[in-house]
Amino acid sequence: TLAEDCSKEKQNSEATLSPPPGVRRELNAPSSGLKSIYSVPLQKPAWSEHRAPDGRVYYYNSETKQSSWEKPDELKSKAELLLSRCPWREYRSETGKPYYYNTQTKESRWTRPRELDDIEGERLQLLASGSVSGVEWPLLSPGISIITCDPAFCFPSIDQGGRRGFRVSFCGGRSLREVGNKAEGKSMVLFTKTGTSASWEQAMKLINSDPRFSALPKLSEKKQAFNAYKAQRDKEEKEETRLRAKEAKEELQRFLEQHNKMNSTTRYRKAEQMFGELEVWAVVPERDRKEIYDDVLFFLAKKEKEHAKQLRKRNIQALKSILDSMSRVSFQTTWSEAQQYLMDNPSFAEDEDLQNMDKEDALICFEEHIRTLEREEEEERERGRLRERRQQRKNREAFQAFLDELHENGRLHSMSTWMELYPSLSTDRRFANMLGQPGSTPLDLFKFYVEDLKARFHDEKKIIKDILKDRSFGVEVNTTFEDFAHIISFDKRAATLDAGNIKLTFNSLLEKAEAREREREKEETRKMRRKEAAFKSMLRQAAPPLEPSTAWDEVRERFVNNIAFEQITLESERIRLFREFLQVLETECQHFHAKAKKHTKKPKKHHRKRSASVRPQGGGPGWSRE
Repeated sequence: TLAEDCSKEKQNSEATLSPPPGVRRELNAPSSGLKSIYSVPLQKPAWSEHRAPDGRVYYYNSETKQSSWEKPDELKSKAELLLSRCPWREYRSETGKPYYYNTQTKESRWTRPRELDDIEGERLQLLASGSVSGVEWPLLSPGISIITCDPAFCFPSIDQGGRRGFRVSFCGGRSLREVGNKAEGKSMVLFTKTGTSASWEQAMKLINSDPRFSALPKLSEKKQAFNAYKAQRDKEEKEETRLRAKEAKEELQRFLEQHNKMNSTTRYRKAEQMFGELEVWAVVPERDRKEIYDDVLFFLAKKEKEHAKQLRKRNIQALKSILDSMSRVSFQTTWSEAQQYLMDNPSFAEDEDLQNMDKEDALICFEEHIRTLEREEEEERERGRLRERRQQRKNREAFQAFLDELHENGRLHSMSTWMELYPSLSTDRRFANMLGQPGSTPLDLFKFYVEDLKARFHDEKKIIKDILKDRSFGVEVNTTFEDFAHIISFDKRAATLDAGNIKLTFNSLLEKAEAREREREKEETRKMRRKEAAFKSMLRQAAPPLEPSTAWDEVRERFVNNIAFEQITLESERIRLFREFLQVLETECQHFHAKAKKHTKKPKKHHRKRSASVRPQGGGPGWSRE
């Protein structure tokens, strides 16, 4: 496990590390130049490097007891610290081709970023100046000593491979950087005569006689300075070569990307035929050239795609603008007609990009324009319909106001008829505006208006009754409408009453009064009939009975004090009832004598009949008089 590996690595790190064998041998060799040997204890670093069972490297902090997969800054070299500050990281694709990714902007590219080149340049400068030399031993255990030796035994640097980061520089009381700086200041210029290809013996022959050669007193220092010069010049030449190659590749890439004959479909062989004799093409190796060419094709394809997209967008917008400006194009225009109109349009005829526009895009643009015109036409029609409906509504409202005026003037009420008001209605402009439009006709509005007035009848009738009650006025059979309306008009509540409803209320109340009068007359008639019946009953029940020849004066004297006689107040009525009684009496007498004569002819038979029928009939003169 990770914890076990940390424990084992910690135990191993506590062991004392021995210097490399080569160093020990030189230190043990006899030398008169050995000045001093002293030990400087190194502080144990908190972080240490370990390896997991799967082979991955991790780092463990012995103080905080934490582990990390990433290398901490304490263990990084100056070059690694420079690189960690750069957001660009190098990766390789599936084909093995390197590409670069920016962890901050999430951008990826095939070409090496300038930031990495700058960091590489700083790293080379550090190497050239010697600032990364000296003791860099982050994984040393306590007790390891730094040994100082005589300058005669100094050498640039010994990098032993026992442990990662194990590097020791031995210089007699001075670091390699100090020696390098001294050599560079006094003798580096001198070695420029020899060049980097010369050996030490050849260099000695060339510069031995130069006074500057004696700047370094010891031969070992001179040789060390010469080797340092050669190493530095090798690095500089390699860097110059790399920069020249990089610049050549960038120049070739810019050349191909900007050349007017290059496009995303150009073959490599064709490009080699076109540019093979040019220096910008020849200075780049073929392998790098092919990689650059692939990148250029990818760039051109993307550029052409974007250009085609922008051109398509521009052409569509331009065609829309031209179609919008052509007044001859309507929602009924066909594609063939539109093409002819476009050819006649100067803006279209002079634009080659528009003429080379994709036909399908042009047709789609035209269809969208036609749909827009159709929508505009439909919207205009809808607006026209709305205007027409609004005008029709205004006409109805105006005619309704006309009916209100007639009602306020009293010419229109709940009892009005169309035939009565038609002469007045037909002469008004508001009536004429209603003719011919759909919906409600003037007759419909008139009927609705009258029906609304009639619907108010019951409520207004209650108001009129309240007014009459407050005025203590009652409608009788002899009450005129003028008197009725005059009484109503004094009340302010009558201002909103309909004239027709007032008339209908009067008629209703008058009908009730007439009904009451008829009922009263009927009651009087019934009373009179009862009195007349009592008077006739008095005459019929007179004893002795009255004869048809009895005179009125005699009868009057006999019954003058009778109640039935007094109830008939009019003398004429008494005489009339007396005469009617005499007529009935004569009729009964004639009927009786006729029956008696008939009985005389058939006495036996008549006797049998009488014996069988006299009692049920109750006949006889005496019964008839009663």
